[in-house]
Amino acid sequence: MKVSGHWLNQERISFYPRIFFFLYLLMICSLWFFMIKNMVDINGQPFGHDFIVFWTASHLALTGHAQDAYSIPLLFKAQQIAVPSSHAGNIWFYPPAFFIVVLPLALLPYFAAYWTFMLLTLGAFVLVLRRIVKGNTAMWCIAGFSGLWINLFFGQNAFLTATLAGSALLFVERRPLLAGLFIGLLAAVKPHLALLFPFALISIGAWQSLFTAALTTIVSTAIGTLILGTGVLSGFLVNLSYARQFLENGLETNPWTLMPTSFAFALLHRIPVAWAYAVHFVIAMAAIIIVWHVWRRCHNMNLRAASLMTATFLVNPYFFSYDLAWLAFPIAWLALDGLQNGWLRGEREILLLAWLLPILIVVQIFTPLILPIGPLVLFSLLWITVRRSDADSMRYATKTSGHTDQFETVR
Repeated sequence: MKVSGHWLNQERISFYPRIFFFLYLLMICSLWFFMIKNMVDINGQPFGHDFIVFWTASHLALTGHAQDAYSIPLLFKAQQIAVPSSHAGNIWFYPPAFFIVVLPLALLPYFAAYWTFMLLTLGAFVLVLRRIVKGNTAMWCIAGFSGLWINLFFGQNAFLTATLAGSALLFVERRPLLAGLFIGLLAAVKPHLALLFPFALISIGAWQSLFTAALTTIVSTAIGTLILGTGVLSGFLVNLSYARQFLENGLETNPWTLMPTSFAFALLHRIPVAWAYAVHFVIAMAAIIIVWHVWRRCHNMNLRAASLMTATFLVNPYFFSYDLAWLAFPIAWLALDGLQNGWLRGEREILLLAWLLPILIVVQIFTPLILPIGPLVLFSLLWITVRRSDADSMRYATKTSGHTDQFETVR
């Protein structure tokens, strides 16, 4: 289907992502050039500064002190080994299974470990996306997607978690056991990002995937605990309360500006914590109900998957701008459905906003306007998915009855 009648036409879709790609590439190369001598920026933060906690945890585990990663003073001291001039003070909140993922990293110097981890997980991320969308234009859209570059800049694990979630959703119908394996691994390494999977699986009676996911999570946690000792499991459980304090109080820093959640938005504008939880609960319940509705009524797996990966960020009070690398998947699924079934007015603009959302959060251009840009864009993306899933349900029910489809291309 041609989109030449719309302002966001084929030529612009091909051209704009290339501009963003080269701008982001220039930014990363400039940072690397100015930081390579002292390994830190003017604020004492290392390149890919969140990665330092992965490298440090690996170092502690390889020296037989994995449980020390959960001790904040000991962790901060160990971070000076990775980058002596760094002022970074990142905290390790991860469960035992994630130790297995990062365990080999400290066998390499810090920068070599950073590029190895980021490029391997990025490669997996792109390979899974290529199972959804192919072609030169699609690849440029991925290359210019701000979520990719924000995750690369922070040195975080969103490529890994998005790959696990996306892979699970690709296989849930055809290979339920493999889908359960991916879901279980996601729950084992970053549990809060797997919260919606049980609701979706129960809604369609995908018991094989659900039981496989539960077993995989238990086994992965047990393996991490057996290899590194029971101290890592107890340390993880203890640090959960510290994670809650970090979320509610911000501690020495203010993380809320980089957290595009309704909960963080409420705290940022001085709403009491109890009321912030109440607001978030209402939004989270709405998102859960929507996912249940889509998975129960819609037979289009692309739309089901898009609803789950989008709603995951409306259900969670705790995630950061780099986690929005996940949005590459719902954007791809919804774009594919739009190209196949036509567009309604405003949908392409919402997809464009979602494509730009990670960088909009980082540069904070909407903060002075007191506008919850993150939740608004995410709900808009979910609204598109619901509308399309309802239309798909009607098509599935009537099939070739000759009724006019409500979706007509807006040119």
